[in-house]
Amino acid sequence: MNSAKKSFSTEQSALVWFRRDLRDYDHAALYHALKTSAQVYCCFIFDTDILEALPQQDRRVEFILESVKALKEALVLQGGDLIILHGKPRVEISKLAHALKVNAVFANHDYEPAAITRDEDVTLALQKHDIDFHHFKDQVIFEKDEILNNAGKPYGVFTPYKNAWLKKVNDFYLSAYPVDKYKNNYAKPKTTPLPNLESLGFKPTNLKDLRMPSGMQGGLALFEDFRDRISRYKDARDFPAIKGGSFLSVHLRFGTVSIRHLAREAHRHASIGSQAWLNELIWRDFYFQVLHHHPRVANGDTFKPEFNNIPFPNNEALFKAWCEGKTGYPLVDAAMRQINTTGYMHNRLRMVTASFLVKDLLIDWRLGERYFEEKLIDFDFSANNGGWQWAASTGCDAQPWFRIFNPVTQSERFDPQGKFIRKYIPELNVCDDKEIHAPWLIPLLRQQSLNLEIGKDYPLPIVDHATQRSRALGLYKNSPKVLLPNQKLNDMML
Repeated sequence: MNSAKKSFSTEQSALVWFRRDLRDYDHAALYHALKTSAQVYCCFIFDTDILEALPQQDRRVEFILESVKALKEALVLQGGDLIILHGKPRVEISKLAHALKVNAVFANHDYEPAAITRDEDVTLALQKHDIDFHHFKDQVIFEKDEILNNAGKPYGVFTPYKNAWLKKVNDFYLSAYPVDKYKNNYAKPKTTPLPNLESLGFKPTNLKDLRMPSGMQGGLALFEDFRDRISRYKDARDFPAIKGGSFLSVHLRFGTVSIRHLAREAHRHASIGSQAWLNELIWRDFYFQVLHHHPRVANGDTFKPEFNNIPFPNNEALFKAWCEGKTGYPLVDAAMRQINTTGYMHNRLRMVTASFLVKDLLIDWRLGERYFEEKLIDFDFSANNGGWQWAASTGCDAQPWFRIFNPVTQSERFDPQGKFIRKYIPELNVCDDKEIHAPWLIPLLRQQSLNLEIGKDYPLPIVDHATQRSRALGLYKNSPKVLLPNQKLNDMML
Protein backbone atom coordinates (compact mmCIF):
# COMPACT_ATOMS: atom_id res chain seq x y z
CA MET A 1 0.00 0.00 0.00
CA ASN A 2 1.17 3.49 -0.66
CA SER A 3 -0.07 5.19 2.48
CA ALA A 4 2.27 5.86 5.35
CA LYS A 5 1.67 3.68 8.42
CA LYS A 6 -0.89 5.14 10.82
CA SER A 7 -0.69 4.95 14.60
CA PHE A 8 -4.33 3.88 15.14
CA SER A 9 -5.49 0.67 16.72
CA THR A 10 -8.27 -1.63 15.56
CA GLU A 11 -11.57 0.21 15.87
CA GLN A 12 -14.96 -1.27 16.75
CA SER A 13 -16.83 1.01 14.35
CA ALA A 14 -15.89 3.79 12.01
CA LEU A 15 -17.28 6.46 9.72
CA VAL A 16 -15.74 7.10 6.29
CA TRP A 17 -16.22 10.66 5.11
CA PHE A 18 -16.14 10.86 1.32
CA ARG A 19 -15.04 14.21 -0.12
CA ARG A 20 -13.19 14.43 -3.46
CA ASP A 21 -12.92 10.63 -3.72
CA LEU A 22 -16.36 9.49 -4.91
CA ARG A 23 -15.65 5.81 -5.60
CA ASP A 24 -15.84 2.53 -3.69
CA TYR A 25 -12.64 0.94 -4.98
CA ASP A 26 -8.90 1.59 -4.51
CA HIS A 27 -9.79 4.11 -1.81
CA ALA A 28 -7.26 4.62 0.98
CA ALA A 29 -9.53 5.78 3.80
CA LEU A 30 -12.24 3.26 2.98
CA TYR A 31 -9.70 0.43 2.89
CA HIS A 32 -8.20 1.30 6.27
CA ALA A 33 -11.60 1.76 7.88
CA LEU A 34 -12.90 -1.58 6.59
CA LYS A 35 -9.71 -3.38 7.54
CA THR A 36 -9.67 -2.12 11.13
CA SER A 37 -13.37 -1.85 11.94
CA ALA A 38 -16.17 -4.36 12.29
CA GLN A 39 -18.82 -1.82 11.33
CA VAL A 40 -18.12 0.90 8.76
CA TYR A 41 -20.57 3.66 7.96
CA CYS A 42 -20.14 5.97 4.96
CA CYS A 43 -21.23 9.56 4.49
CA PHE A 44 -21.05 12.51 2.14
CA ILE A 45 -21.82 16.12 3.02
CA PHE A 46 -23.04 18.75 0.63
CA ASP A 47 -20.91 21.44 2.26
CA THR A 48 -22.86 24.68 2.61
CA ASP A 49 -19.64 26.62 3.20
CA ILE A 50 -18.74 25.74 -0.40
CA LEU A 51 -22.19 25.69 -2.00
CA GLU A 52 -23.27 29.09 -0.73
CA ALA A 53 -20.42 30.74 -2.66
CA LEU A 54 -21.48 29.21 -6.00
CA PRO A 55 -23.91 30.58 -8.59
CA GLN A 56 -27.38 28.98 -8.73
CA GLN A 57 -26.39 27.11 -11.87
CA ASP A 58 -23.15 25.18 -11.53
CA ARG A 59 -22.31 22.06 -13.53
CA ARG A 60 -20.02 20.83 -10.77
CA VAL A 61 -22.91 20.46 -8.35
CA GLU A 62 -24.83 18.37 -10.89
CA PHE A 63 -21.76 16.23 -11.59
CA ILE A 64 -21.21 15.65 -7.87
CA LEU A 65 -24.89 14.84 -7.32
CA GLU A 66 -24.86 12.23 -10.10
CA SER A 67 -21.60 10.76 -8.82
CA VAL A 68 -22.87 10.62 -5.22
CA LYS A 69 -25.96 8.81 -6.49
CA ALA A 70 -23.75 6.24 -8.24
CA LEU A 71 -21.62 5.79 -5.12
CA LYS A 72 -24.68 5.31 -2.93
CA GLU A 73 -26.09 2.68 -5.28
CA ALA A 74 -22.76 0.82 -5.34
CA LEU A 75 -22.51 0.77 -1.54
CA VAL A 76 -26.08 -0.49 -1.18
CA LEU A 77 -25.29 -3.41 -3.48
CA GLN A 78 -22.46 -4.37 -1.10
CA GLY A 79 -24.63 -4.28 1.99
CA GLY A 80 -23.84 -0.73 3.07
CA ASP A 81 -25.23 2.68 2.22
CA LEU A 82 -24.23 6.32 1.94
CA ILE A 83 -25.54 8.76 4.51
CA ILE A 84 -26.06 12.08 2.74
CA LEU A 85 -26.08 15.32 4.71
CA HIS A 86 -26.39 18.99 3.83
CA GLY A 87 -24.71 21.49 6.13
CA LYS A 88 -21.42 22.56 7.67
CA PRO A 89 -18.92 19.70 8.10
CA ARG A 90 -17.57 20.96 11.42
CA VAL A 91 -21.09 20.50 12.81
CA GLU A 92 -22.46 17.59 10.80
CA ILE A 93 -19.52 15.18 11.03
CA SER A 94 -19.22 15.46 14.79
CA LYS A 95 -22.98 15.13 15.26
CA LEU A 96 -23.21 12.09 12.98
CA ALA A 97 -20.16 10.34 14.41
CA HIS A 98 -21.49 10.84 17.95
CA ALA A 99 -24.96 9.59 16.99
CA LEU A 100 -23.54 6.48 15.33
CA LYS A 101 -21.26 5.89 18.32
CA VAL A 102 -18.22 5.31 16.09
CA ASN A 103 -14.72 5.23 17.47
CA ALA A 104 -13.10 7.07 14.57
CA VAL A 105 -13.69 9.02 11.38
CA PHE A 106 -11.61 8.17 8.31
CA ALA A 107 -11.00 10.52 5.38
CA ASN A 108 -8.45 11.20 2.67
CA HIS A 109 -6.15 14.20 2.62
CA ASP A 110 -7.33 17.44 1.06
CA TYR A 111 -4.55 19.93 0.39
CA GLU A 112 -6.24 23.28 -0.16
CA PRO A 113 -5.88 25.77 2.73
CA ALA A 114 -9.64 26.12 3.26
CA ALA A 115 -9.98 22.33 3.41
CA ILE A 116 -7.11 22.05 5.87
CA THR A 117 -8.80 24.61 8.13
CA ARG A 118 -12.10 22.71 7.79
CA ASP A 119 -10.42 19.46 8.83
CA GLU A 120 -8.78 21.13 11.81
CA ASP A 121 -12.20 22.36 12.93
CA VAL A 122 -13.68 18.88 12.49
CA THR A 123 -10.81 17.36 14.47
CA LEU A 124 -11.49 19.67 17.42
CA ALA A 125 -15.22 18.93 17.30
CA LEU A 126 -14.58 15.18 17.26
CA GLN A 127 -12.14 15.40 20.15
CA LYS A 128 -14.95 16.67 22.37
CA HIS A 129 -16.58 13.26 21.94
CA ASP A 130 -13.26 11.38 22.20
CA ILE A 131 -13.48 10.34 18.54
CA ASP A 132 -10.31 10.02 16.47
CA PHE A 133 -9.86 11.48 12.99
CA HIS A 134 -7.56 9.50 10.66
CA HIS A 135 -6.26 10.94 7.35
CA PHE A 136 -4.67 9.20 4.36
CA LYS A 137 -2.96 10.03 1.10
CA ASP A 138 -5.21 9.11 -1.80
CA GLN A 139 -5.55 11.69 -4.59
CA VAL A 140 -1.85 11.86 -5.51
CA ILE A 141 1.00 9.40 -5.92
CA PHE A 142 3.46 11.50 -3.91
CA GLU A 143 2.51 14.27 -1.50
CA LYS A 144 3.96 16.93 0.76
CA ASP A 145 7.61 16.04 1.58
CA GLU A 146 7.81 12.71 -0.26
CA ILE A 147 9.76 14.18 -3.18
CA LEU A 148 12.57 16.52 -2.08
CA ASN A 149 15.91 17.46 -3.59
CA ASN A 150 19.29 16.42 -2.22
CA ALA A 151 19.24 19.38 0.15
CA GLY A 152 15.90 18.29 1.59
CA LYS A 153 14.06 21.16 -0.07
CA PRO A 154 11.00 21.07 -2.34
CA TYR A 155 11.53 21.35 -6.07
CA GLY A 156 10.68 24.61 -7.83
CA VAL A 157 11.38 23.31 -11.33
CA PHE A 158 9.36 20.53 -12.88
CA THR A 159 11.94 18.46 -14.79
CA PRO A 160 14.15 17.53 -11.81
CA TYR A 161 10.97 16.89 -9.80
CA LYS A 162 9.73 14.57 -12.55
CA ASN A 163 13.07 12.74 -12.65
CA ALA A 164 12.97 12.24 -8.88
CA TRP A 165 9.32 11.12 -9.11
CA LEU A 166 10.15 8.54 -11.78
CA LYS A 167 13.17 7.30 -9.82
CA LYS A 168 11.09 6.77 -6.67
CA VAL A 169 7.88 5.34 -8.11
CA ASN A 170 7.41 1.57 -8.05
CA ASP A 171 4.68 -1.03 -7.66
CA PHE A 172 4.34 -0.20 -3.96
CA TYR A 173 3.18 3.34 -4.70
CA LEU A 174 1.00 2.31 -7.66
CA SER A 175 -0.74 -0.65 -6.04
CA ALA A 176 -4.49 -0.56 -5.53
CA TYR A 177 -6.05 -0.74 -2.07
CA PRO A 178 -7.96 -4.08 -1.96
CA VAL A 179 -11.18 -2.65 -0.60
CA ASP A 180 -13.32 -5.61 -1.70
CA LYS A 181 -11.39 -7.93 0.60
CA TYR A 182 -13.19 -6.38 3.59
CA LYS A 183 -16.56 -5.48 2.09
CA ASN A 184 -18.42 -7.62 4.66
CA ASN A 185 -17.65 -4.94 7.24
CA TYR A 186 -20.04 -2.36 5.83
CA ALA A 187 -22.68 -1.19 8.27
CA LYS A 188 -26.27 -0.65 7.15
CA PRO A 189 -27.47 2.72 8.47
CA LYS A 190 -30.95 4.15 8.27
CA THR A 191 -31.30 5.22 4.64
CA THR A 192 -31.15 8.92 3.85
CA PRO A 193 -32.72 10.10 0.59
CA LEU A 194 -30.69 11.54 -2.23
CA PRO A 195 -31.39 15.29 -2.47
CA ASN A 196 -32.28 17.00 -5.72
CA LEU A 197 -30.77 20.17 -7.13
CA GLU A 198 -33.64 22.32 -5.96
CA SER A 199 -33.34 21.17 -2.35
CA LEU A 200 -29.65 22.08 -2.48
CA GLY A 201 -30.54 25.54 -3.79
CA PHE A 202 -29.50 25.04 -7.42
CA LYS A 203 -31.08 25.01 -10.86
CA PRO A 204 -30.34 22.57 -13.71
CA THR A 205 -27.58 23.39 -16.20
CA ASN A 206 -26.93 21.90 -19.63
CA LEU A 207 -24.81 19.05 -18.21
CA LYS A 208 -27.15 16.32 -19.48
CA ASP A 209 -27.12 17.82 -22.97
CA LEU A 210 -23.32 17.63 -22.95
CA ARG A 211 -23.53 13.88 -22.30
CA MET A 212 -20.61 14.01 -19.91
CA PRO A 213 -20.22 10.61 -18.19
CA SER A 214 -20.32 10.94 -14.40
CA GLY A 215 -19.63 8.68 -11.47
CA MET A 216 -17.29 5.72 -11.19
CA GLN A 217 -18.63 3.93 -14.25
CA GLY A 218 -18.38 7.10 -16.32
CA GLY A 219 -14.76 7.57 -15.31
CA LEU A 220 -13.83 3.97 -16.06
CA ALA A 221 -15.62 4.09 -19.42
CA LEU A 222 -13.72 7.21 -20.42
CA PHE A 223 -10.42 5.63 -19.43
CA GLU A 224 -11.15 2.47 -21.40
CA ASP A 225 -11.88 4.63 -24.44
CA PHE A 226 -8.67 6.59 -23.88
CA ARG A 227 -6.56 3.43 -23.57
CA ASP A 228 -7.27 2.74 -27.23
CA ARG A 229 -5.92 6.19 -28.13
CA ILE A 230 -3.16 6.67 -25.55
CA SER A 231 -0.33 5.73 -27.93
CA ARG A 232 -1.30 8.75 -30.08
CA TYR A 233 -1.66 11.14 -27.14
CA LYS A 234 1.60 13.05 -27.58
CA ASP A 235 0.86 13.90 -31.21
CA ALA A 236 -2.90 14.47 -30.80
CA ARG A 237 -3.18 16.32 -27.48
CA ASP A 238 -2.50 19.83 -28.82
CA PHE A 239 -5.23 19.87 -31.46
CA PRO A 240 -8.61 20.87 -30.02
CA ALA A 241 -10.61 19.75 -33.06
CA ILE A 242 -9.64 16.09 -32.64
CA LYS A 243 -10.22 13.60 -29.86
CA GLY A 244 -6.75 13.64 -28.41
CA GLY A 245 -7.12 14.01 -24.65
CA SER A 246 -8.39 11.65 -21.96
CA PHE A 247 -11.26 13.91 -20.77
CA LEU A 248 -10.64 12.52 -17.29
CA SER A 249 -9.78 15.78 -15.55
CA VAL A 250 -13.18 16.18 -13.90
CA HIS A 251 -13.05 12.56 -12.74
CA LEU A 252 -9.61 13.13 -11.23
CA ARG A 253 -10.94 16.26 -9.57
CA PHE A 254 -13.77 14.44 -7.80
CA GLY A 255 -12.02 11.10 -7.39
CA THR A 256 -14.43 9.03 -9.44
CA VAL A 257 -11.27 7.43 -10.85
CA SER A 258 -8.18 6.29 -8.97
CA ILE A 259 -4.95 8.16 -9.63
CA ARG A 260 -3.06 4.93 -8.88
CA HIS A 261 -5.01 3.08 -11.55
CA LEU A 262 -4.30 5.75 -14.15
CA ALA A 263 -0.64 6.22 -13.25
CA ARG A 264 -0.06 2.46 -13.11
CA GLU A 265 -1.47 1.95 -16.59
CA ALA A 266 0.51 4.89 -18.00
CA HIS A 267 3.73 3.83 -16.28
CA ARG A 268 3.53 0.28 -17.56
CA HIS A 269 2.65 1.19 -21.12
CA ALA A 270 5.72 1.54 -23.31
CA SER A 271 4.41 4.00 -25.89
CA ILE A 272 5.59 7.59 -26.26
CA GLY A 273 2.00 8.68 -25.90
CA SER A 274 1.48 6.96 -22.54
CA GLN A 275 4.70 8.48 -21.20
CA ALA A 276 3.56 11.92 -22.31
CA TRP A 277 0.30 11.41 -20.45
CA LEU A 278 2.13 10.16 -17.36
CA ASN A 279 4.08 13.40 -17.56
CA GLU A 280 0.79 15.29 -17.18
CA LEU A 281 -0.14 13.22 -14.13
CA ILE A 282 3.25 14.07 -12.61
CA TRP A 283 2.58 17.77 -13.26
CA ARG A 284 -0.57 17.29 -11.17
CA ASP A 285 1.47 15.94 -8.24
CA PHE A 286 3.98 18.74 -8.74
CA TYR A 287 1.37 21.47 -8.40
CA PHE A 288 -0.06 19.84 -5.27
CA GLN A 289 3.37 19.90 -3.62
CA VAL A 290 3.86 23.54 -4.68
CA LEU A 291 0.62 24.43 -2.89
CA HIS A 292 1.68 22.46 0.19
CA HIS A 293 5.08 24.15 0.46
CA HIS A 294 3.93 27.59 -0.68
CA PRO A 295 0.37 28.07 0.62
CA ARG A 296 0.72 31.81 0.02
CA VAL A 297 -0.19 31.19 -3.63
CA ALA A 298 -3.72 30.49 -2.38
CA ASN A 299 -3.85 34.12 -1.19
CA GLY A 300 -3.14 35.50 -4.65
CA ASP A 301 0.62 35.79 -4.24
CA THR A 302 2.93 34.99 -7.12
CA PHE A 303 5.38 32.13 -6.71
CA LYS A 304 8.08 34.54 -7.90
CA PRO A 305 7.78 37.53 -5.54
CA GLU A 306 9.42 39.92 -8.01
CA PHE A 307 6.31 39.72 -10.19
CA ASN A 308 3.75 40.13 -7.42
CA ASN A 309 2.77 43.67 -8.34
CA ILE A 310 3.10 44.16 -12.07
CA PRO A 311 1.03 47.31 -12.76
CA PHE A 312 -1.40 45.76 -15.23
CA PRO A 313 -3.85 48.36 -16.63
CA ASN A 314 -6.74 45.90 -16.11
CA ASN A 315 -9.04 47.46 -18.68
CA GLU A 316 -12.51 46.23 -17.71
CA ALA A 317 -13.91 46.44 -21.25
CA LEU A 318 -11.10 44.25 -22.57
CA PHE A 319 -11.63 41.76 -19.76
CA LYS A 320 -15.35 41.60 -20.53
CA ALA A 321 -14.65 40.96 -24.21
CA TRP A 322 -12.28 38.13 -23.28
CA CYS A 323 -14.86 36.56 -20.96
CA GLU A 324 -17.54 36.69 -23.64
CA GLY A 325 -15.36 35.43 -26.49
CA LYS A 326 -15.50 38.71 -28.41
CA THR A 327 -11.84 39.68 -28.76
CA GLY A 328 -11.68 39.41 -32.56
CA TYR A 329 -9.08 36.64 -32.34
CA PRO A 330 -10.96 33.50 -33.44
CA LEU A 331 -9.05 30.79 -31.57
CA VAL A 332 -9.21 32.76 -28.32
CA ASP A 333 -12.90 33.47 -28.78
CA ALA A 334 -13.74 29.87 -29.68
CA ALA A 335 -11.95 28.66 -26.56
CA MET A 336 -13.80 31.13 -24.34
CA ARG A 337 -17.11 30.16 -25.88
CA GLN A 338 -16.22 26.53 -25.23
CA ILE A 339 -15.68 27.11 -21.51
CA ASN A 340 -18.82 29.24 -21.24
CA THR A 341 -20.92 26.65 -23.05
CA THR A 342 -19.53 23.42 -21.63
CA GLY A 343 -17.48 24.16 -18.51
CA TYR A 344 -14.49 22.57 -20.22
CA MET A 345 -11.55 23.97 -22.16
CA HIS A 346 -8.90 22.10 -24.11
CA ASN A 347 -5.53 22.23 -22.34
CA ARG A 348 -3.64 23.88 -25.19
CA LEU A 349 -6.32 26.54 -25.32
CA ARG A 350 -6.04 27.18 -21.59
CA MET A 351 -2.46 28.25 -22.27
CA VAL A 352 -3.41 30.32 -25.31
CA THR A 353 -6.29 32.17 -23.65
CA ALA A 354 -4.29 32.77 -20.47
CA SER A 355 -1.34 34.17 -22.37
CA PHE A 356 -3.65 36.36 -24.42
CA LEU A 357 -5.39 37.78 -21.34
CA VAL A 358 -2.17 38.58 -19.53
CA LYS A 359 0.24 39.53 -22.29
CA ASP A 360 -2.05 40.89 -25.00
CA LEU A 361 -4.84 42.44 -22.96
CA LEU A 362 -2.54 43.27 -20.02
CA ILE A 363 -5.01 41.95 -17.47
CA ASP A 364 -3.79 40.58 -14.15
CA TRP A 365 -3.65 36.77 -14.27
CA ARG A 366 -5.59 36.56 -11.01
CA LEU A 367 -8.72 37.77 -12.80
CA GLY A 368 -8.41 34.99 -15.34
CA GLU A 369 -7.69 32.47 -12.60
CA ARG A 370 -10.89 33.53 -10.84
CA TYR A 371 -12.92 33.31 -14.05
CA PHE A 372 -11.71 29.77 -14.73
CA GLU A 373 -12.49 28.87 -11.12
CA GLU A 374 -16.09 29.92 -11.70
CA LYS A 375 -16.50 28.19 -15.06
CA LEU A 376 -14.42 25.00 -15.16
CA ILE A 377 -16.21 21.80 -14.20
CA ASP A 378 -12.79 20.25 -13.53
CA PHE A 379 -11.55 23.21 -11.47
CA ASP A 380 -8.78 22.18 -9.13
CA PHE A 381 -7.07 25.01 -7.30
CA SER A 382 -3.48 23.79 -7.45
CA ALA A 383 -3.56 22.97 -11.18
CA ASN A 384 -5.51 26.10 -12.09
CA ASN A 385 -3.21 28.36 -10.11
CA GLY A 386 -0.14 26.58 -11.43
CA GLY A 387 -1.35 26.87 -15.01
CA TRP A 388 -2.17 30.56 -14.76
CA GLN A 389 1.11 31.40 -13.06
CA TRP A 390 2.92 29.39 -15.75
CA ALA A 391 1.24 31.40 -18.51
CA ALA A 392 1.79 34.68 -16.66
CA SER A 393 5.49 33.86 -16.09
CA THR A 394 5.04 34.40 -12.35
CA GLY A 395 5.11 30.76 -11.22
CA CYS A 396 7.53 27.91 -10.78
CA ASP A 397 9.11 26.60 -13.97
CA ALA A 398 7.01 29.16 -15.84
CA GLN A 399 6.97 30.30 -19.43
CA PRO A 400 9.76 32.96 -19.63
CA TRP A 401 8.22 36.41 -19.33
CA PHE A 402 9.65 37.48 -22.70
CA ARG A 403 8.04 34.54 -24.51
CA ILE A 404 4.56 35.51 -25.65
CA PHE A 405 2.16 33.36 -27.66
CA ASN A 406 1.03 34.83 -30.97
CA PRO A 407 -2.71 34.01 -31.08
CA VAL A 408 -2.79 33.84 -34.89
CA THR A 409 0.26 31.58 -35.13
CA GLN A 410 -1.20 29.32 -32.43
CA SER A 411 -4.45 29.17 -34.40
CA GLU A 412 -2.75 28.30 -37.67
CA ARG A 413 -0.60 25.64 -36.02
CA PHE A 414 -3.12 23.87 -33.79
CA ASP A 415 -6.40 24.38 -35.66
CA PRO A 416 -5.08 24.57 -39.24
CA GLN A 417 -8.41 23.96 -40.94
CA GLY A 418 -10.36 26.01 -38.43
CA LYS A 419 -12.52 23.04 -37.43
CA PHE A 420 -12.56 23.97 -33.76
CA ILE A 421 -13.15 27.64 -34.55
CA ARG A 422 -16.07 26.79 -36.83
CA LYS A 423 -17.72 24.75 -34.08
CA TYR A 424 -17.93 27.67 -31.68
CA ILE A 425 -17.91 30.63 -34.09
CA PRO A 426 -20.34 29.62 -36.85
CA GLU A 427 -20.41 33.18 -38.19
CA LEU A 428 -16.94 32.48 -39.61
CA ASN A 429 -17.91 29.26 -41.40
CA VAL A 430 -17.86 31.05 -44.75
CA CYS A 431 -14.14 31.79 -44.40
CA ASP A 432 -11.59 29.52 -46.04
CA ASP A 433 -8.93 27.69 -44.02
CA LYS A 434 -6.48 30.58 -44.24
CA GLU A 435 -8.87 33.47 -43.73
CA ILE A 436 -10.46 32.06 -40.59
CA HIS A 437 -7.39 32.65 -38.40
CA ALA A 438 -7.22 36.42 -39.01
CA PRO A 439 -10.56 37.44 -40.58
CA TRP A 440 -9.86 41.18 -40.22
CA LEU A 441 -7.33 40.79 -43.04
CA ILE A 442 -10.00 39.65 -45.50
CA PRO A 443 -10.36 42.36 -48.22
CA LEU A 444 -13.67 44.23 -48.22
CA LEU A 445 -14.73 42.91 -51.63
CA ARG A 446 -14.09 39.37 -50.42
CA GLN A 447 -16.10 40.08 -47.25
CA GLN A 448 -18.98 41.28 -49.38
CA SER A 449 -18.88 38.15 -51.52
CA LEU A 450 -19.00 36.09 -48.35
CA ASN A 451 -21.83 38.21 -46.92
CA LEU A 452 -19.58 38.74 -43.91
CA GLU A 453 -18.78 42.11 -42.35
CA ILE A 454 -15.88 42.03 -39.91
CA GLY A 455 -16.65 44.55 -37.23
CA LYS A 456 -20.36 43.74 -37.37
CA ASP A 457 -20.89 40.00 -37.82
CA TYR A 458 -17.67 39.24 -35.95
CA PRO A 459 -15.54 41.72 -33.96
CA LEU A 460 -12.45 43.46 -35.18
CA PRO A 461 -9.41 42.71 -32.96
CA ILE A 462 -9.75 44.67 -29.74
CA VAL A 463 -5.95 45.07 -29.54
CA ASP A 464 -2.99 44.84 -31.88
CA HIS A 465 -0.80 41.89 -30.89
CA ALA A 466 2.54 43.47 -31.83
CA THR A 467 1.76 46.65 -29.91
CA GLN A 468 0.57 44.80 -26.82
CA ARG A 469 3.52 42.46 -26.90
CA SER A 470 5.86 45.42 -26.66
CA ARG A 471 3.83 46.89 -23.78
CA ALA A 472 3.84 43.56 -21.94
CA LEU A 473 7.62 43.26 -22.21
CA GLY A 474 7.94 46.71 -20.71
CA LEU A 475 5.61 45.88 -17.82
CA TYR A 476 7.58 42.77 -16.89
CA LYS A 477 10.98 44.34 -17.39
CA ASN A 478 10.13 47.30 -15.17
CA SER A 479 7.84 45.53 -12.68
CA PRO A 480 8.06 47.08 -9.19
CA LYS A 481 9.78 45.02 -6.55
CA VAL A 482 7.85 46.58 -3.66
CA LEU A 483 4.73 44.62 -2.73
CA LEU A 484 1.80 47.02 -2.82
CA PRO A 485 -1.96 46.33 -2.75
CA ASN A 486 -3.81 46.62 -6.05
CA GLN A 487 -7.19 48.04 -5.10
CA LYS A 488 -8.52 48.19 -8.67
CA LEU A 489 -7.81 44.49 -9.09
CA ASN A 490 -9.61 43.72 -5.85
CA ASP A 491 -12.60 45.77 -6.93
CA MET A 492 -12.83 43.90 -10.25
CA MET A 493 -12.75 40.56 -8.45
CA LEU A 494 -15.83 41.32 -6.37
